[in-house]
Amino acid sequence: MKRSQVVVPWPQGLHLRAAARLVIIARKFRSNISLRNGSSVASLKNILSVIALTAFTGSLLEIEATGPDEQEAVSAMESEFSRSETDSSSFN
Repeated sequence: MKRSQVVVPWPQGLHLRAAARLVIIARKFRSNISLRNGSSVASLKNILSVIALTAFTGSLLEIEATGPDEQEAVSAMESEFSRSETDSSSFN
């Protein structure tokens, strides 16, 4: 199991576009990947689950991955959270 903490960088918080991008990336991995906001936990492969976290700008979130490619999965999620707002709005 791999874990990492990230801060929500987007001015609108973890909004639909950013959540969708995270889900698209998470679905590329075989590992189970979750995102925790306080006591709420979401599967990063389920858009409704991610949106339900209601994570605002500056929220401290924990990423957790378990599986054969867990390190790569956590690294990919960390990279997405470190991108700027303009970058996260594109699906290229």
